[in-house]
Amino acid sequence: MAANGPKRHAGMTRRTMLGVAVAGVGLTLFGGSHVRGQQVFKDVSALAPGEFTWHPNRQPAGPVSVIVSLDEQRVHVYRNGVRIAVSTCSTGRPGHGTPTGVFVVLQKDKNHRSSTYNNAPMPNMNRLTWDGIALHAGNLPGYPASHGCVRLPLDFSAKLFTVTHLGTPVIIADSAHAPAEIVHPGLILPMAAEAGFEAALDGLAAKKRPEDWGLSDAYPITSIVASGFDRRMLVLENDREVDGGALTIDGDQPLGEHLFVLQGQAEGGLSWSQMGYGDTAPGAQPLTRLHPDADLASRLGPYLHPGMIFVTTDLPLHPDQRSGRDFVILS
Repeated sequence: MAANGPKRHAGMTRRTMLGVAVAGVGLTLFGGSHVRGQQVFKDVSALAPGEFTWHPNRQPAGPVSVIVSLDEQRVHVYRNGVRIAVSTCSTGRPGHGTPTGVFVVLQKDKNHRSSTYNNAPMPNMNRLTWDGIALHAGNLPGYPASHGCVRLPLDFSAKLFTVTHLGTPVIIADSAHAPAEIVHPGLILPMAAEAGFEAALDGLAAKKRPEDWGLSDAYPITSIVASGFDRRMLVLENDREVDGGALTIDGDQPLGEHLFVLQGQAEGGLSWSQMGYGDTAPGAQPLTRLHPDADLASRLGPYLHPGMIFVTTDLPLHPDQRSGRDFVILS
């Protein structure tokens, strides 16, 4: 969910907002040329601009998540919680800073051209907001230089394009937090209704992720957001709100900023890959504290699928201004 909100400028006081898109941040490689890049075998901290590692065989299948570390100028790619690739990147320059937070891939275009910057080519584009933030191939000078997008080596962007799908979560943060694997017996499912829980697990086991989740009508991608501020849970399919309901939270402590990617079924319940974003690192466990109301819990089972994301936040779900199509949590 996103809204037309304030631009993030260099020096702007850091704050967190749910559902705010940054207007006017460019998609383009503007003023540079594509860097093809080179696959190397070295420590990721030693990567030179344009270099990347790519080891998909470390985890051949499963949901993908992407973490962009602004401090490191690195992009980390995880599949089923295992890091399979790291690349150098170039993010937003001063005055055009790349917004931090949680995004999902809303559109993919292998041969995209900018409608803002003189039809500039932006190959292998993974769109993160409709207002103009994306991952794409571009110039990599070794420091933040874009108009807000995340530029990647051309060869790496082509490889990344083959493993992302609509709904792939992308965390943009000041530093990277490696995912932690957790198993929880229910999380968002009605544990009191054992039959409903078993039916949901059976349905999950039957769902397979397409190679590219392009058939968004036949295979809608689900994102669920739990707000500690509103005490409410919101369900989105693709980029549209489809369900929601009241949420009971045990205790008075903040939920924290967490992203969970559903990996699939595991002994003892559901397997999740957990990542922190903003100032919250993995480790804190808000899962056992969340209890959707009975009506909503009874409807959640059919939404579950491998690659579904579940986000916790202490921010309100409905800012004063918003559009209905982006899914963005800016920090």
